[in-house]
Amino acid sequence: MEEREFDVVVIGAGPVGEVAAGRMTAGGLSVAVIEEELAGGECSYWACMPSKALLRPVELVEAAKRIQGVRGAEVDPAAVLARRDKVVKRTPDGGHDDSGQTEWVRSICAEFYRGRGRLAGERRVEVLSGGEVSQLLTAKHAVVLATGSRPTVPPIPGLREAEPWGSREVTNVDVVPDRVVILGGGVVGCESAAMLAGLGSSVTLISRGGLLDRNEPWAGELVADGLRSQGVNVRTELQVSEVSRAADGTVTVKAGDEAFVADQIVSALGRRPATAGIGLESVGLDASKAVDVDDSLRSTQLPWLYAVGDVNGRNLLTHMGKYQARACGDVLVARAKGEPDGSPKLTAYADHEKTPQVVFTDPQVASVGLTEKAARERGYDVRVVDYDIGWVAGASLVADDYTGKASMVVDEKRGVALGFTFVGQDVAELLHGATVAVTAEVPLETLWHAVASYPTVSEVYLRLLEAYGL
Repeated sequence: MEEREFDVVVIGAGPVGEVAAGRMTAGGLSVAVIEEELAGGECSYWACMPSKALLRPVELVEAAKRIQGVRGAEVDPAAVLARRDKVVKRTPDGGHDDSGQTEWVRSICAEFYRGRGRLAGERRVEVLSGGEVSQLLTAKHAVVLATGSRPTVPPIPGLREAEPWGSREVTNVDVVPDRVVILGGGVVGCESAAMLAGLGSSVTLISRGGLLDRNEPWAGELVADGLRSQGVNVRTELQVSEVSRAADGTVTVKAGDEAFVADQIVSALGRRPATAGIGLESVGLDASKAVDVDDSLRSTQLPWLYAVGDVNGRNLLTHMGKYQARACGDVLVARAKGEPDGSPKLTAYADHEKTPQVVFTDPQVASVGLTEKAARERGYDVRVVDYDIGWVAGASLVADDYTGKASMVVDEKRGVALGFTFVGQDVAELLHGATVAVTAEVPLETLWHAVASYPTVSEVYLRLLEAYGL
């Protein structure tokens, strides 16, 4: 079999692998990209893009209800699903067309291979097609893993046998079920509940804890209130003991002393790095664990192996994976050319304590950096300032009786913000300003001079600073 050599071989052509490849080819390296499923990855076809395409119409209808003078807004489920199909390039057979993505990979002068990429020793990668090795590639400098993550199905009795939907099935739904039970109070569970309720399902959401437990506790409480206003039966602090599917297709979920019957069940109970089946054992690594990397995204055990995105377990968010990919691609170019590799631009550190995230429920949750609890656990001298967003003049123009809250976590010793959380309508657009403040560690006395335009919701920054005492 012919063996081809490239400077770098990338396994995975999702958004993270594509970004890494693009940075490296722009830097003059030869790159091969291998993808088993679809170029564009989870985000393009089964996660970020379809979920937001489904959520946006629901969000707009809810927003219209809050403005006096707007009448007749309603969701057209068939039209919403058709728009989703356009966004994710669905084909008549229910598949997806990734030709545009594969052409993009080729346009950056990378070689694209369709098949499973599997490590076969140091800097050697097999491409498997139909279970057989179709190509053997070697990497002169490095192999980059960008294989993402997969949903987990915990060992709840009967859950796996009930064949639950995961995030892929929810976002690619063709027929909206009449009744749905969703297990999990994280981002996928909450967004799925909002989406399906908005499309007409009767939804029950069950969480063994609260909602969005990685956020400030009050954020999850406001989202629970929002979901209930959409008709969702939100049940928190409830442990599922058993799941069963009857011959007629209905599903029964037992939790506590109650039983919930539905036409479909959704398991939104976490994800794990996609490390199985990619040959980690052949190079002495444990395929049951995330690939441990340093801040240049290089394996802490193998100097020629890099891992970006969910597969390294550091931060399971698409935008943070792409951030890692930019750093990884640039540092590999520098190392391949024998150039200095220690500049801040070539180091990924924002995914430790400075991560932004938006939950596209109604209300939205936009957060960056540390929560109060996380900041205290890390030993910071913390002060927290809260403000009701509804008191901001601009908010009254966005919605009648605007409901929302903003919070700022401050490191008192340095006078800088460690984190922000915003909950309310359209707060996603507030987040990048907060991300700049947290990432750049802008002193609050300097942030005071960043004047917000009037009348916008962004004046909440001024109100937070005033509440702090500036």
